[in-house]
Amino acid sequence: MCDAVAEYLGLRGNTIKYGMDNRRDKSVQQDALAATGVRAVRGVARTVWEGDMEAFIDSETFPVVLKPVESAGSEGVKLCNSKQEAADHFHLLMNSQRAIGGEGAAVIAQEFLRGSEYVCDHVSKDGVHKTMMVWKYDKRLANGSQFVYFGMDPVDPTSRIGQAVIQYTRHAIDAIKIKNGATHSEVMFTKDGPCLVEVNCRCHGGNGTWMPLASMLTGGYNMVTASIDAYLDPKAWDKIPPIPKYPFQGSGKNVMFVSYCEGTVSGTPGYDIIKALPSFSSCNADIKPGDTITKTVDLFGCTGQAILAHTDPEVVAADLKVIRNLESSNKMFTLEGGAEDRFTKVLEPEVRQSVRASTMKEGARSSMADRMAGQKEAAILLAEEIRHAEEVAELHKKYQLAGGICGVAALLGMFMLKK
Repeated sequence: MCDAVAEYLGLRGNTIKYGMDNRRDKSVQQDALAATGVRAVRGVARTVWEGDMEAFIDSETFPVVLKPVESAGSEGVKLCNSKQEAADHFHLLMNSQRAIGGEGAAVIAQEFLRGSEYVCDHVSKDGVHKTMMVWKYDKRLANGSQFVYFGMDPVDPTSRIGQAVIQYTRHAIDAIKIKNGATHSEVMFTKDGPCLVEVNCRCHGGNGTWMPLASMLTGGYNMVTASIDAYLDPKAWDKIPPIPKYPFQGSGKNVMFVSYCEGTVSGTPGYDIIKALPSFSSCNADIKPGDTITKTVDLFGCTGQAILAHTDPEVVAADLKVIRNLESSNKMFTLEGGAEDRFTKVLEPEVRQSVRASTMKEGARSSMADRMAGQKEAAILLAEEIRHAEEVAELHKKYQLAGGICGVAALLGMFMLKK
């Protein structure tokens, strides 16, 4: 909608011509990429099982992947090991209302890509693509689901794999005619090289928990601030390098919390433990007493996220072990109706040992100066947000002069660009 409004008004945006009126559709993306002669995933998207969908399943070697053409956060994605399993999941998706996308949207079946999954964040302006960050997903089997997010790690953008992912992703962005705005693209690095999973035509999600880490690694910018600069601050945009400078200005990890239990939460002792870790930077504590949690099977079942950041990567690794111990022992939360949980008074031995090993490491605990520096950075980011909000307000006043429906459309476009 934003692209359609921008194109109608002649504003900076992306065309909806050349079959790109719904470029978010995964099948549209794969077809456009394949048309350029570059490696794309084999697949077919249909709304009925009989015919092409069934024929594709018969032609492929199992396992195969089935997922909605409109989705996010691995919702509805399933690795199917038989034709019957594929058929059952197809019909389930065709009769489901999802968090992202509408009921009745097509289902796409694809070959199973074996390899490591990367995500490549870009911001584009007038066809110039700047890489904001390359991450490696930590996705694993958990709670019966094959694609559970455990976190993501920053990748050296100058490395062989980093460069291959970046150049391939930029080609994919060009294939779906994106010249302006933010994209974060998921790419599987197979034995044959990179292959597109999908281009998400927006900023990286996860409630923006990753933003402080990205800003720390790059020295002050991330894809959200860069997106705003691309539209509103040409000088700031010009200062952003084509790829992030490496070595990064620190070490860190975006940790996504995985729940192995379910019930009504009465307490969140794990959050307090995590916030006391030496490399703790920030935490998105999604769960509070009274909430109901389920076992994590996709990104929407994530029970929170934390950013770990430190100059010493061993400190980050030790703190990560503490978090994983909290999850696997079901000590992140206390649940109503359960036995008295002594964890609220004393740590389990294995968790206590991990905390001690981390905090006793020389130079591990953040100094007061470090914490003050973090507070200063947060204040600077808040000031920048206020400044950009003021600029948008001024532009709003300018476009009000247009009046009528064009004024309303411009306001909608500016709002969506800001988002």
